[in-house]
Amino acid sequence: ICRVLNGAMCSVDAGAISRGTWVQSREVVPEPEAPMEKLIERTLFASRWILAPVYLGLSLALVALGIKFFQEVFHVLAHIWTMKEADMVLTILALIDMVLVASLVVMVMFSGYENFVSRLDIEETESDKLGWLGKLDAGTLKLKVAASIVAISSIHLLRAFMNAPQIENDKLMWYVIIHLTFVVSAVLMGVLDRMSFAAHREH
Repeated sequence: ICRVLNGAMCSVDAGAISRGTWVQSREVVPEPEAPMEKLIERTLFASRWILAPVYLGLSLALVALGIKFFQEVFHVLAHIWTMKEADMVLTILALIDMVLVASLVVMVMFSGYENFVSRLDIEETESDKLGWLGKLDAGTLKLKVAASIVAISSIHLLRAFMNAPQIENDKLMWYVIIHLTFVVSAVLMGVLDRMSFAAHREH
């Protein structure tokens, strides 16, 4: 026989009823963790901050890409009247390639920091807010990186075809094989992620 008394669950046996007393149910008290175990767990958890300067170093890679990007832009503008159309197209494709790489660096830098180090506590206005920030888990980030690599490989392959007369056929064949390898790998990663983690991921 059980009843609720003052917010606590109480249990009553036959002897307690005859004596007119109530017996409160016992609560399971967890055993305290050992000091060494706590120290190891806290050390492991704090070691994630080693990744913080690594992600900060990626910002230096962005600076390098930015310098190289504007160097190429200045080169195009300086020779715009004498540059051939094919050369300009190749240069523009190289610029697009650098933009894709820079976007990949930003995505890895922010999402990796939020997933593995700490949440970004910054004040954002509606105009500055990144729609994907805070929504990419480790599995989704892996798929985004794979898709970005496929896009970068596509730009490289397009540049190779634009310059096909100066490239040997064997090299072109290997460019296509490598690109198809990236595509198949990205598709397989997406299928495996959908089979393994899609049921547990919140949409």
